[in-house]
Amino acid sequence: MAHAMKFKTRVIHAGVEPDPSYGSIMTPVHLTSTYRQEALGVNKGYEYARVSNPTRTALERNIAALENGTEALAFASGMAAISTLFLLLKSGDHVILSENVYGGTYRVARLVLEPLGLRFSFVDTTDLRNLAAAIEPSTRMVFIETPTNPTMEITDIRTAARLCRRKGLTCVVDNTFATPYLQSPLDLGADIVVHSATKYLNGHSDMLGGVLVLRDRRHRERLRFLQKSVGAVMSPFDAWMCLRGVKTLAVRMERHNANALAVARFLHGHRLVRRVHYPGLREHPQHRLARTQMRGFGGMISFDLGTPARARTFLRRVRLCALAESLGGVETLVSHPASMTHASVPPDLRRKIGVTDGLVRISVGIEDIDDILADLRQALSIR
Repeated sequence: MAHAMKFKTRVIHAGVEPDPSYGSIMTPVHLTSTYRQEALGVNKGYEYARVSNPTRTALERNIAALENGTEALAFASGMAAISTLFLLLKSGDHVILSENVYGGTYRVARLVLEPLGLRFSFVDTTDLRNLAAAIEPSTRMVFIETPTNPTMEITDIRTAARLCRRKGLTCVVDNTFATPYLQSPLDLGADIVVHSATKYLNGHSDMLGGVLVLRDRRHRERLRFLQKSVGAVMSPFDAWMCLRGVKTLAVRMERHNANALAVARFLHGHRLVRRVHYPGLREHPQHRLARTQMRGFGGMISFDLGTPARARTFLRRVRLCALAESLGGVETLVSHPASMTHASVPPDLRRKIGVTDGLVRISVGIEDIDDILADLRQALSIR
């Protein structure tokens, strides 16, 4: 039996073959919109770039292998992937989502798809009794984000997936924050994994993309058809950039983990910080659950400074940490969820899910931890 490659090897080699033309180690960027066909119906596996592209294929095979899935599909953005996923459904179908999902997911559900006839319920999936109670005869899909953006809540994937199987529902997990290095939702029973490849998979804040990974082939043909028909596919150059970035995913995530834990501990003891959201802290309400389904706690932290004024002052004072949208890059980024990532979420719902006006989110980078802490320390020296 062939030796099974471990993750740190697969992340570099899975799905990637030396170029047959010249033997180049790196996958070429196939910048072409179409392909010469040898005769009618005779080609080398590619016909038109919206349908498929060799560079994109290499990335899809790589991410599928990392998530232990059968197939992956790469899209132009994480929201393109999520929007296409919801097109598996029809008017009248019902979807249950974690109430603390990314603001963009909330926006496309409430403001784009609900007017077209889909129905969405946002529930606290950290208590699976809420999930069970929300299931209706028309429910077709459960969409879980764990850890959630930005309050880092954890949902029991294995138990949720078991419930979905029993009820005949498709179980989807957004694995963007954890990455396949830290969490394997398909192995825990989920049917589909979602990634914003813009974030940790690429890791360098220089491309845009999204990925769906399938546990089996049940949705394969329909999703491929939807991807071709809608056309929001990842460009060859972005696929190449992500392939380059993902090779260092394992080593980057180890540093993100270590730095974030140090930052979380620093914040937890600071006089101005009312609450720290990080599953690696023992004080986190789902710390034990996180330890059972994650292999580390990631680089994302949020913390509450109590007032909007303190949050604004902190965000104005940071120097090394950049005030910016997005996350998952090698550099440390800070943001204000209430006015940035979750601005489309109504204020009353934001308050309910803990996205207060004093909440700050940090995507902890891989810089020297002493420099990160020094910047946070001086930015928090608020009277």
